Amino acid sequence: MSGIACHIANCKAREDGHGTNEQAVKYLKQDYEVIKKRCLESGSLFSDDTFPARPESLGFNELGPYSAKTRGVKWMRPKELCSNPQFILGGATRTDICQGALGDCWLLAAIASLTLQEEILARVVPRGQSFQEDYAGIFHFQFWQYGEWVDVVVDDRLPTRDGELLFVHSAEGSEFWSALLEKAYAKVNGCYEALSGGSTTEGFEDFTGGIAEMYELKKAPPTLFKIIQKALKSGSLLGCSIDITSAYDSEAVTSEKLVKGHAYSMTGAEEVIYKGQTERLVRIRNPWGQVEWTGAWSDNSGEWDCISPDEKLKLDNKAEDGEFWMSYKDFVSRYSKLEICNLTPDTLSSDEVHKWSLSQFEGQWRVGSTAGGCRNNTATFCSNPQFAIKLLEVDDDPHDNEVGCTFLVGLMQKNCRKDMRLGRDLNTIGFAVYAVPDEHKGRSNIRLGPDVLLRQRAVGMSDTFINLRELCTRFTLPPGEYVIIPSTFEPHKVGNFVMRVFSEKQAELSPMDHAIEAHVHEPEVDEKGIDPQFRKLFVQISGSDSEVSVFELVTVLNKVIAQSKYNIFGLLTANHTDLNSLQKDGTGKLGLVEFAILWEKIIKYLKIFKQFDSDGSGTMNSHEMRGALAEAGFRLNNSLIQLIVSRYADDRFAIDFDNFVACFIRLEMLFKMFKTVDHNESGTVELNINQWLSLAI
Repeated sequence: MSGIACHIANCKAREDGHGTNEQAVKYLKQDYEVIKKRCLESGSLFSDDTFPARPESLGFNELGPYSAKTRGVKWMRPKELCSNPQFILGGATRTDICQGALGDCWLLAAIASLTLQEEILARVVPRGQSFQEDYAGIFHFQFWQYGEWVDVVVDDRLPTRDGELLFVHSAEGSEFWSALLEKAYAKVNGCYEALSGGSTTEGFEDFTGGIAEMYELKKAPPTLFKIIQKALKSGSLLGCSIDITSAYDSEAVTSEKLVKGHAYSMTGAEEVIYKGQTERLVRIRNPWGQVEWTGAWSDNSGEWDCISPDEKLKLDNKAEDGEFWMSYKDFVSRYSKLEICNLTPDTLSSDEVHKWSLSQFEGQWRVGSTAGGCRNNTATFCSNPQFAIKLLEVDDDPHDNEVGCTFLVGLMQKNCRKDMRLGRDLNTIGFAVYAVPDEHKGRSNIRLGPDVLLRQRAVGMSDTFINLRELCTRFTLPPGEYVIIPSTFEPHKVGNFVMRVFSEKQAELSPMDHAIEAHVHEPEVDEKGIDPQFRKLFVQISGSDSEVSVFELVTVLNKVIAQSKYNIFGLLTANHTDLNSLQKDGTGKLGLVEFAILWEKIIKYLKIFKQFDSDGSGTMNSHEMRGALAEAGFRLNNSLIQLIVSRYADDRFAIDFDNFVACFIRLEMLFKMFKTVDHNESGTVELNINQWLSLAI
């Protein structure tokens, strides 16, 4: 129950703006300002017990305790390593980021991209941190993590060997911002070793909150140049690289002075008139500086003499600064991949850049309720989470005159790196996009079932189902209403996810789920019309007080239907609340009429149970439970279905008749209680602590 309360509290906090970059969540509830003030007042340096200077913070396998790679490691503060340490010296630059004994070059390339835009860097590395003023051995950084920004506190004890930093370090030995940032990122992900291996796009996203696309240039879409131009106008971060075929190729320089296995940035894309024809050019930046492309359109090539002076001035081709132009055709043939990180609307303050519209939701796949698997699994596919999207306006500047609405769908699994030490594998994930039929348009308080989804083809799908942290696919569709269904490839796989949609124009995204409601028929029983045999049995059990307690109730029910294969009401003995929903005077006992009403309900539920117990096993699988609930008059959303499965199903996610009836009676009770205290029928109630406990006990 406490977990549910925490989830509700977190949802309310996000509605109030918590989790934005301006109001980042305090990671592990550590408040930088409070801790720093306490350390300064006590004259002590901060030591972080949540990420201690011990072997477990380094790793669990190759960097685990007693491993060869961690021998001789000593945790030291910068003031123990040099006489005058600096947080940032002369501005943050690419020379501040040198790789150490950890395979996180993907992360370093992403950190290097931060140094290109000071406004983005300041969102990750808060200003005003220093080893001189108010130094207390504490620093903090902010990262985007699965839908929210978190503020991460670290102490400045860094792993070293022989007096040298073990991992990321600055070429200028007295500068430490990059090493401390890496430590904070390792803390968020569980340990340093969890950072080994990855893609630059993951770092891009965690440092900006943006959504990343990756294009294999061998399969570049015909609209890619236009996509690049739009991305640059939107302030997106673009990176490109040349694949290596062996370890010997790493950072090998080609005859045209391009570096293999090296992270470049793309900073421009323009069209010029060259010899009477339109030539498409891209501008590339090598963060090393000086090592530049020497082919066509390089700084001193003859192509520049064949364009107008105005165009040449506009493109501003400089010499030996690490930045160079090349034809788009040469770019596609020389480079292997392009990564684009599209930024959220709040990242850049400039009004000159085009800003995406963003929608974001969290969701869960849970066995027995929402883990339906891909469309191959026709029996369960429609139980997956569903999200409605309304595309309202077409793009202003369509790609190749393709009129439509462009949007990106990103599906991200949560806590991937943190789970690595537990040996958990990533789920294989993907999504499909379907058109909403006319009869369901304008509604989000429903779920589309097999009669809709399995009778039409998807209008769009993720490029593949894959076991990555995130996959992202770009679509252009006509204006209209669609439903996005994220899923794992196989059914019955547990996971938490974040789904984001970036759209060029305003789009409306909302979860599709049933509105919570109940239309339950209340039996009317006249005491005079009660069957004599039934009355006689009741008198025998109830005794002189003519009332049945919860324990007597179990005896009566099991005796009356002793020949049924269904095991009845063992659970009720432990739950007096269910009985109290049927009696009127607060005594905890039922009179004859109240018992007769209960009995009619049981007969009704038994018929429903048999109807949906399709294989006659005496149990119902949790997916069948949806239909049974609807038949009984209950409409519940996904989160409530998940709760029912967790509380009433067994370890095989099967619900027996005992739990089935207990669940339905409890639902009736809860709806009645809510309706009683919701005097204005507003759908919201307010209770003081006494009222809440009186209802809940």
